[in-house]
Amino acid sequence: MTTAVLAPPRRISPRRTLRHGLTLAWRNIAQLRHSPEKLIDSTLMPIIFLVLFLYVFGGAVQGSTRAYLQVLLPGLVAQMAMFATMGLGTALNEDIHKGVFDRFRSLPIARSAPLVGTILGDTVRFATSMICLTAFGSLLGFRFHTDPLSVLAGFGLAYVFYLAVSWISVLIGLVAPSPETVQGLAFLWVMPLTFGSSIMVADTSTMPGWLQTWAKANPVSHLTESLRALMLGGPVGNHVWYTLAWAAGILLVTFPLAMRMYARRA
Repeated sequence: MTTAVLAPPRRISPRRTLRHGLTLAWRNIAQLRHSPEKLIDSTLMPIIFLVLFLYVFGGAVQGSTRAYLQVLLPGLVAQMAMFATMGLGTALNEDIHKGVFDRFRSLPIARSAPLVGTILGDTVRFATSMICLTAFGSLLGFRFHTDPLSVLAGFGLAYVFYLAVSWISVLIGLVAPSPETVQGLAFLWVMPLTFGSSIMVADTSTMPGWLQTWAKANPVSHLTESLRALMLGGPVGNHVWYTLAWAAGILLVTFPLAMRMYARRA
């Protein structure tokens, strides 16, 4: 007895594509429910970074840990948007090697649904990181100085940026030959963008000239300055628009490349 394999339909409406993606996103969330240890890094890592950076650099950089906390926490939200993507490519690569994505391709679902579902499912981990970071920062003395709508706009901007850079991790997860390689490649692009920015310091004028140029052009710096303005007050300038432009540019480049690699790899 043989089992017929259904070929994916040629055309699927955006509405059905979204429904397929949400269904597969729920699969990833269900995996978290059965493996809660996967959430440990999302809950502990933001707290560890906050404590270490606050008490190691606070007195030297800002004169007091209380003043530095106001500058640091919005920057760490931007940092979490980058770090949250690092496990995404590894999990995707593991699924490909286990044949999970071969099974998805045999189903009558949208071709992009497995990738979209993977990213949407992983947003739970990013949301958990932001909640833990903000809650613990509030216990240490962090306070918002703007209205709730501005604060929500800040978190929404971080979420949009996270969704865009997630496609870089997806692309690496599709290209890399093994999960171990994914981790190494992730550090190569995440670390320069994260630490070569204004996350740790609001004033980048003490940096060498070449690093100042890098930090000013860095999309993570624009996201950080947007978050500080939306959470603490002060002029937003063009940082929000630059952040959205970077997110759109990253998405326009990485999404079609990821879909092409998925068609060849999975």
